[in-house]
Amino acid sequence: MPGAATVVVVQRSGRPAPRTRGRSLEGDNRGVSAEQSQEPSEATGAAALRAGWSHGHRDVSGGWLRPTVFGAVDGLVTNASLIAGVGGGGVSARAIVLTGVAALVAGAFSMGTGEYISVTNQNELVHAEVALERQMLARFPAAEQDELAGYFRNYGADPDTAARMAAAVSQDPGTALRVHTREELGVDPQELPSPLLAGVASLLAFSFGALLPLLPYLLGFPVLAATLVITAVALVTGGAAVGRLTGRSPVRSGLRQLALGSLAIAVTFTIGSLIGGPTS
Repeated sequence: MPGAATVVVVQRSGRPAPRTRGRSLEGDNRGVSAEQSQEPSEATGAAALRAGWSHGHRDVSGGWLRPTVFGAVDGLVTNASLIAGVGGGGVSARAIVLTGVAALVAGAFSMGTGEYISVTNQNELVHAEVALERQMLARFPAAEQDELAGYFRNYGADPDTAARMAAAVSQDPGTALRVHTREELGVDPQELPSPLLAGVASLLAFSFGALLPLLPYLLGFPVLAATLVITAVALVTGGAAVGRLTGRSPVRSGLRQLALGSLAIAVTFTIGSLIGGPTS
């Protein structure tokens, strides 16, 4: 979302949220995502820029990254576990394909719908609170201006400076509403996530993740071991990619995702083997 990287995010307490450290332009900015700030801030000192450090920040507002990552991992682990469970029970390859495809379609629409509704409800709640704040500003402008001055004093301004800043901000009702909303709700009403984008990203990501464990069966190689190998590689690769985007160790992130996914698959396979084993 435009400008998201330069917005100071605040907590409900009215104090600024912790800011991340600067990043080297020669290091972390390689392979920058579409939602990551590539340009250094104008406030960054010349010495810092010459040293190769940027004051820009990644977009932490949500956007497409959270539903995409969550959807892909969910689809991958869900369908791999499901295939391992029914495969451990000794069912035919045709039954595994039918089960996997049904899970892919059902899960994708469930994820997309759930993400869309979740973001929509959250945005509606924010809009309702913003409307309430707009009414407060219209009915009690003096009290709201005093409240605004209090926020500036919390940031370290002296009383006179805080009062002048509050008066200047209050001259524009839109700016006053935006600042009050940031301070009291911790969100920017003009930069809320898109429910449609979140829903579509989640649906497509789940579909892609759920398709990977099915590939051996769809390509005429119905071997459960092949599914497990593909799933393991996808878990490590996906975890490493997310680790790179978030600034964490790619190896550590990949191994963590592999461990969690393997646990789910192992448990499901064991249950499927116990339930679907030969009966006397």
